[in-house]
Amino acid sequence: MDPVFKALADPTRRSLLDELFREDGQTLSALEGRFSMSRFGVMRHLRLLEDAGLIVTRRRGREKLHFLNPVPIRLVHDRWVSKYAEPWASALSDLKSRLERPMEKVFEIYIKTTPERLWEAITDPEIRSRYNFGARIESDFTVGSTMRQVTPTGALLGEGVNLEVDPPRRLVQSMVALWGDDVKAEGTSRITWEIQPIAPDSCRLTVTHDQLREGANEQLYGGWPMILSGLKTWLESGELLTTPGSLMYAG
Repeated sequence: MDPVFKALADPTRRSLLDELFREDGQTLSALEGRFSMSRFGVMRHLRLLEDAGLIVTRRRGREKLHFLNPVPIRLVHDRWVSKYAEPWASALSDLKSRLERPMEKVFEIYIKTTPERLWEAITDPEIRSRYNFGARIESDFTVGSTMRQVTPTGALLGEGVNLEVDPPRRLVQSMVALWGDDVKAEGTSRITWEIQPIAPDSCRLTVTHDQLREGANEQLYGGWPMILSGLKTWLESGELLTTPGSLMYAG
């Protein structure tokens, strides 16, 4: 957590997060134009934010785009605030909401586990239900096959198609949310899971949720920080992470 607090302690870095909240996926040149400092200075602040996991970068052609990553904020909440206050403590809830805007959302987390075990946790129905609000995933995980998410009572929450399957490295799926008419009307979006080993016993997991329409319903993507926090907790400790939504479909 130290790099997160160090990054957030500087007002310029907080302003950079505000700019990415206003418009996610900006280039260095676009961000540089909003600050009265050198290009090198902006790069240095962005590097500290990236090292802390608060932003994630993606290359598109010759451009390097910067995206907000709300997962570290979620982990701060889970470690301390939820022990002493209501689960949706107002300050972190407001910041969390500000960091979750549609179109393309990128979430990144580091987990002490192997790629094989992480892949199993993503694709195994029983394990998935332990951190995915109780919902199971049903699929044979072959390219072109269907994917269904169901509650313990068998109600269908979502469905899609496996577009790319490369265990234990990459999984790309289309998804239509079906738990309500409001989200069903949003149509099809895409979810990409990317696993990168960074040590013999550690991985970086990046989840990209894209092909969202502008102004898409927040229910489609707002749960990712809790899901990924729960996944990390389960793999590293074998324990369930209690979150506001973890008991939604339990029982």
